[in-house]
Amino acid sequence: MRIVEGYSYLNGHEHMLIHKPSLWSEIENVIAAVDAEQCRTKRTQGQHAKEDLFYSSTALNSAFQVELTERGWKEPLLYLITTGQSTSDQTMHQSAAKLYQETFDQETTSIARDNQTDFVKDRIAIEVQFGKYTFVAYDLFVKHMAFYVGDVIDVGVEILPMKSLQAHMSSGVGYYEGELYNLIRQGRGVPAVPLVMIGVAP
Repeated sequence: MRIVEGYSYLNGHEHMLIHKPSLWSEIENVIAAVDAEQCRTKRTQGQHAKEDLFYSSTALNSAFQVELTERGWKEPLLYLITTGQSTSDQTMHQSAAKLYQETFDQETTSIARDNQTDFVKDRIAIEVQFGKYTFVAYDLFVKHMAFYVGDVIDVGVEILPMKSLQAHMSSGVGYYEGELYNLIRQGRGVPAVPLVMIGVAP
């Protein structure tokens, strides 16, 4: 695959070029290593029925996962969410392994979660988003921002299909051009986290 477009929000790209150039090179190499045609495996019906095969979101995500994992990008550890605000404040930045050994107060019920973000390495988080468009807003305004506010990352990276690729996928998939518009129309500073949005295509 190839990078077609990119957008630096709150100097996210500039931060990477100055402070993490090797990680930016890794991201470029990961994208180049993904063979999109190998992910063209989905049969669909309805409005796209005249075409035989479409790009599978699951296959694309898996291909990126293989490439990122091989380069040492880690999926986050299991963590816990709770019903009590005070306990949430205390446990927000601790791993579930530690929390399971602790006793919660009576007001709190703990729930295990593991979908905080896709990949993290050296204070950079990557979300590979070939799913529904609603997931992109959750990535940008919840996941990346929570990691940034919690001093876990310095930059969040969002990898999205260009419209030219999305047109050959199942309906409802978010795409770079639309999500760039959604980000820009929020105004400068919302969300309050440096980001790099990347639009990719075969």
